[in-house]
Amino acid sequence: MPESQPAPPSSLARRLQNRAQELIPGGCHTYAKGDDQYPEMAPPLLARGKGCHVWDVDGNEFVEYGMGLRAVTLGHAFPAVVDAVGESLAQGTNFTRPSVMEVECAERILAMIPRAEQVKFTKDGSTAVTAAVKLARAHTGRSRVVYCQDHPFFSYDDWFVASFQMSAGIPEEHRRLSLSFRYNDLPSLEALFEEHEGEIACVVMEAERTEPPREGFLRGVRELTRERGALLILDEMITGFRWHRGGAQEVYDLHPDLSAFGKGLANGFSCSALLGRREVMELGGWHHDRDRVFLLSTTHGAESVGLAAALATMDFYQREDVTARLHRQGKRLREGCTEAAKELGVEECFQVEGRDCNLVYTTRDEKGVRSQLFRTLFMQELIRRGILGPSFVVSYSHSDEDIDRTIEATRAALEVYRRGLESGVETVLEGRPVRPSDRKRG
Repeated sequence: MPESQPAPPSSLARRLQNRAQELIPGGCHTYAKGDDQYPEMAPPLLARGKGCHVWDVDGNEFVEYGMGLRAVTLGHAFPAVVDAVGESLAQGTNFTRPSVMEVECAERILAMIPRAEQVKFTKDGSTAVTAAVKLARAHTGRSRVVYCQDHPFFSYDDWFVASFQMSAGIPEEHRRLSLSFRYNDLPSLEALFEEHEGEIACVVMEAERTEPPREGFLRGVRELTRERGALLILDEMITGFRWHRGGAQEVYDLHPDLSAFGKGLANGFSCSALLGRREVMELGGWHHDRDRVFLLSTTHGAESVGLAAALATMDFYQREDVTARLHRQGKRLREGCTEAAKELGVEECFQVEGRDCNLVYTTRDEKGVRSQLFRTLFMQELIRRGILGPSFVVSYSHSDEDIDRTIEATRAALEVYRRGLESGVETVLEGRPVRPSDRKRG
């Protein structure tokens, strides 16, 4: 564990940070990792990781949560995955014809996700979900897409990002084709089908985010899409390999037409998958008499490094009950942090929410309003104590010692939080607040 308070970023770290801003739009390649998402005193760049610990370019050590935007379920540099990737590298990474590993990985994931019959691999979740939308439009002959507006991200492609404030560069007609409904509100979805009868190709949603599904809601969505001739696309990027190794569809006995897996599939390596019913998936092949869909055909879609990582990750999931440990360690963390908030009398302003395997925290000001200022303050105080926590998402590598250290750090951070509630957040916050990544300007 980190033994002392991390030192402030050095001049070297700041130079690298400034250089990144000069060379890369936004200073990084994923908006959620940007400088505007963290306090000013946060480590600007990370140099390496092991398990759930990371080190910045100055050598400061942190216990990390979030784990590569939830992609690293086992831990950084996890030996079983690293060894498999190393063995694969020695055999070559990309060939002119399909590799044996493509068949092996397809067999393995379809055995773990038995509700699907075919699979196509790609490199990121946005690509997989957009491919599912394309298949749905081809299969139904319809154009409109309905997505759950309470789930923050499905794809960087036009059909979805048209709804963002950051929608510059997207034609208005794409916006008109995408509709949204509220989670746990079946009548809001029914109303869209009534208003746009015969026009909706698919419904895109996660089975669960921070709020659990109400009794009958998921079943109702499934029945409604079948009745109205639309496909149900389940985004399992986060729930897959966290809720259950078979995804949330296994937990809730849900049968989607198409589903997209990624993130935890390869423990942080680049590998995602589109899975679904044969009747629909085959539109992207050539064994049928309908117009073909240019589905997923990318140079690096099935390169062997990502598939080797996926195979090793799935093998480990079959040997060990990974998701049980994620739930157990998350529960320990949630209960400890909730108890600390109650002890300090700030439980109305700070809560830990979500499923135990995928925890987030909510920060509110003295009026009970969600606050980016207090989010910044809380992260600031965690960082001072050696915890890098944009969320409280655990991995298999988080030990009891790591969890206990985090609860201790949270208690100390909430003491400062309470002072901010009493005296004004500006008295304890250093620098500017974090900002939502989806904003129109600035």
